[in-house]
Amino acid sequence: MATNNLYDLPPASLESTLRDVVSPSFRIRQIEEWMYVRGVDSFESMTNLPKELRASLASQFSLAFPEPIERTPPANDGSSKYLFKLEDGSRIESVYMPLHERTSERTSVCLSSQAGCAVGCTFCVTGFFGAGRNLTPSEMVGQFFTIRSEHRVAPDLMNVVFMGMGEPLLNFDNLVIALDILSRTVAPKRMTVSTSGIIPGIDAIAKLAHPPHLAVSINAPDQKRRQEIMPITSKYPLGELIAALKRLDREFTAEYVLLAGYNDSPQDAAALAKLLRGLKAKVNAIPFNADPNLPPWMKRPADGAIDRFVDTLVKNGVRVTVRRSKGREIAAACGQLRGKSEVPQRRVHRAARVEPARVERDPLHRERR
Repeated sequence: MATNNLYDLPPASLESTLRDVVSPSFRIRQIEEWMYVRGVDSFESMTNLPKELRASLASQFSLAFPEPIERTPPANDGSSKYLFKLEDGSRIESVYMPLHERTSERTSVCLSSQAGCAVGCTFCVTGFFGAGRNLTPSEMVGQFFTIRSEHRVAPDLMNVVFMGMGEPLLNFDNLVIALDILSRTVAPKRMTVSTSGIIPGIDAIAKLAHPPHLAVSINAPDQKRRQEIMPITSKYPLGELIAALKRLDREFTAEYVLLAGYNDSPQDAAALAKLLRGLKAKVNAIPFNADPNLPPWMKRPADGAIDRFVDTLVKNGVRVTVRRSKGREIAAACGQLRGKSEVPQRRVHRAARVEPARVERDPLHRERR
C-alpha cells in the first residue's frame, strides 16, 4: 500500500518529487491544482490526467486524509463538530462554524495540530486527556479539505484557525507546510495560529514571509496565577513571553479565558491592560465554558462581571472582543467530543483554570473600543 503522502511534502518539493514520474511537465501543474485548490484525496479524482498516469501515481504515492468517523448534527447556529480517526487509531477533532456575517456567508474551520497535548493547561479538556503525537501536514490539511468539501464552501469565504487539539508551535515544521498548502486558497491574513506561549515558535512565526495571525493565551495578568493554570509558564515565564511579543512587532490577539472569582475582576483587567501596554494587542475575552471532565469550581462569570472586566479594559485604552460562544450543544470546545467516548490519561487535581476556548474559539464576537 502506498504510504508516501504527497500532502506531507512542502509545495516547493512536489515538482522535484514528481519530475521522474510525470511527463510532460504541465501534468505537474494539473496535479498541483487538484491537490492545493480542489483538495482531492485520490488520484482517480484527477480526471484530466491519463488513466495510466493516475494508476502509476496511486501505486507510488498517497493522498489520504484522516477518516471522519463522527459528525454532530448542526447546532442552532449551524456549527458542527467532526471526530476524525487517524491511521494509527488516534482521534482528533475539528469544528465547522458558519459566521453569518452581514455581508457574506463566511465560515471558520477550527483544526487540530496534535493528537492530544502535552502543555497541560488545567482548564483544557485536551490537556486532560494527555499528550499525543504531532499531526502530519496531510492530517492537518485533510481536516480542512474534508469539511470544505462536505459543506461546499467557497475558499475565499473561509477562515482557518489552528485552535483545536494540541499546541501548534510544538509541531512547527509540519504546521508551516500545512499553512503553505492552505495559503493556495486561503489568504494568510485569514489564518490564525493559537499558542500557549511557546517563545521559540513565536520568534519563528515572525520570520515567515507570509505569517498567519497569532493568538496567544494569556489568561492571567501575573506570573503566579498564570503558572497555576498554565504550567508551561514555568518554562516560558510571562515576562519573557511579553518580551517575545514585543519582538513580534505586529498585531496579535491576547486570548483571556474568564474564570469566575479567579481572573475576572476589574483589578485583573487593569493589570492586564498594564501588562499589554506598548504591544499591538487586541484582547479576546472568553467566558469559561464548563465541561464535566474539568474541576467543578471552574465557573463562567456572571454577565455583570464580564461587563465590568471589559469596561475596565476599554477605559484603559485596550481594544476588546467578547467571545460569543458557538456550538455549546455540540460540545464544540477542545476535546469535548472525544471526551464523551474515551478514558483520559490523567485526572486534574490541582486548583487550575480552564481555557475551553482552545477549540471553542471563533472569530464571531462583539468588539468594544
